[in-house]
Amino acid sequence: MDKDVIFEPLTFRNLTVKNRIFRSNISGRFDNYDGSGNQARINWEEKFARGGAGAIISSFVPVTIKGRIVPNYATIHSDDRIHFWSKVGEAVHRHDCKFIMQLSHCGRQQDIEGVENDHIRLSSTSKTESFHGLKCRSMTKDEIKDTVNAFAEGARRAKEAGLDGVELHGANGYLITQFLSSGINDRTDEYGGSLKNRARFLLEIIEAVRQKVGDDFHFQCKISAVEYNDAVIPWEKPGNTLQESVQICKWIEEAGIDAIHVSSGSLFPHPLNPPGTFPLFGDYATDCAKNSYDTMLSSGNATFRNYLLFRYPFLQPIFMWLWYRIPNMRNREQKPFKGLDITAESLNPEFRKFFAPQEVEELLRKYQGISIEDAKAIKAAVKVPVICTGGFQQASYIRKAINDGYCDAVSMARMFVANNDLPQQFAAGKDLPDRPCTYCNKCLLNTLENPLGCYEPARFGGDYQAMIDEVMTVYKPAPGDVEALV
Repeated sequence: MDKDVIFEPLTFRNLTVKNRIFRSNISGRFDNYDGSGNQARINWEEKFARGGAGAIISSFVPVTIKGRIVPNYATIHSDDRIHFWSKVGEAVHRHDCKFIMQLSHCGRQQDIEGVENDHIRLSSTSKTESFHGLKCRSMTKDEIKDTVNAFAEGARRAKEAGLDGVELHGANGYLITQFLSSGINDRTDEYGGSLKNRARFLLEIIEAVRQKVGDDFHFQCKISAVEYNDAVIPWEKPGNTLQESVQICKWIEEAGIDAIHVSSGSLFPHPLNPPGTFPLFGDYATDCAKNSYDTMLSSGNATFRNYLLFRYPFLQPIFMWLWYRIPNMRNREQKPFKGLDITAESLNPEFRKFFAPQEVEELLRKYQGISIEDAKAIKAAVKVPVICTGGFQQASYIRKAINDGYCDAVSMARMFVANNDLPQQFAAGKDLPDRPCTYCNKCLLNTLENPLGCYEPARFGGDYQAMIDEVMTVYKPAPGDVEALV
C-alpha cells in the first residue's frame, strides 16, 4: 500500500503517524467513579490500535473533576493519574499506533453531575443551556485562571505519561466552545464581545500548555468550524461562522498549535455531529433515546420536556422536525465526490438482508464528509496539517479528500466502533467494509446507561446475542485495580 495516500505517513512538527486514519474521541463510561482508570479502558483503546489506526485520540479526558461530562470517565486532574495513562499508552504503542490525549472541560454541557458537583455548572455565561436546560454561571477571572492552569497541568501529565501528544477539545459545545461562540458567550469583560476577546481563553490555554510541555511535544486543537447553534432551538443565535473559525485557526496556529481537527456543532449530540439519524421509533433496537434519556432527567430544566418528546409517538414528530431541519437543508446543498460508487459485492450477505446497496449508498451520500468543505477552507488558510471528522468509512472518498487537498487525514469514531479493523479492511483493498456503519447513532444513545458498542442488529445478521457479545468484549480481560496494571 506504499502508493496509497491513506497509508502514507503523516508528519507533524513533532510527531509522525503511520497512516492518515485517526480514531476520533469516543468512549463509554468504562472507568471508575472517582476518575481513576481500569483495564476496560485499556481494552477499549487497544482494540482500535490493533485494528490498524494510525493514531488514537482519547475520549474526553477531564482536566478537573467539575469538568466531567459524566462520572466514570478517567481524568487527568492529578498526578496520581499519570501511572494509569502510561499503561494506556504502552498498550496502544504495542501496535505501532500513537496515542493523543484529548484535554477537556465540559463547562455547562454536563450530562450527569456526579455527587461531588452542584447543579450550577461553570461556563462563559450564566445563561441556561437551551436544549437540555442545563444551569450554569459565568466563571470568575480567578476560575478562568485556574482552569487555564488545569489544562496546562493536564498536558504536563500526559507528556510525563509517555503519550504522543495532546488535543484541546475546543469543539461541540464544551467549555472552550462556550467561550469562542458568539451564540453562547455573552460576557462584557475581556473574554467576551469581539472574536479576539472570545478567543482569549483558548489562546491563554495554548500559551500555558506550551510553557509546560515545551516546543517538542505534539499539540493540536479540535474546533467546530460552523456552530449551527440554532439547529435545534430556532430562536437561538446561530453562533460562529466559517469565516470566524478560519480566523481563530490562524490565531491558534500562530500561538503554537501543530494541527487542527475540524468538526461542527455547538452541542453534543448535534444534528450535524455526529451525522446520522436520531433513533426514536420501533422495537428494543431503536428505542434508544427514550430508554436512556431518563438518566438525564434530573440534570436540566428541559430534560423532562425532551423525554416526553422522545417517549410518546404523537409528540415525536415535533422533535424530529426540529432535529432534521438543518441536516435537510444541508443535504440539499451540493457536496463533493457525489459520483463515488459502492457495489453490492462489498456488502456482507447477512447484512444485505437488512440494507440494500442502494440504501447504503444513500446513507453515504447524506452523512459522509459532513465537514469536508469546512476543512478545505481552513486548510487553505493555515500551514499546519488539518484532520477532518464526520462519517468517513469509504476508502475512495478518504483518498480523494486527501489527494484533492480538503484535509491531510480523517478521523472517525462510530465507524471504528462498527469496524475496529477498518484500516486493515482498506489495506486489503476494500472500498467499503463488509458490514458498514449505518449512521443510526444507537451506539451513542446507549452510552449513558449501557456499555459503548454497536447496537445495530442488522450488522450482526439480526442476532441480538452476537451483538451483545461483541459489545461486552471491552471487559475482556476484566477490569482490576489500576495499581495492578503492570
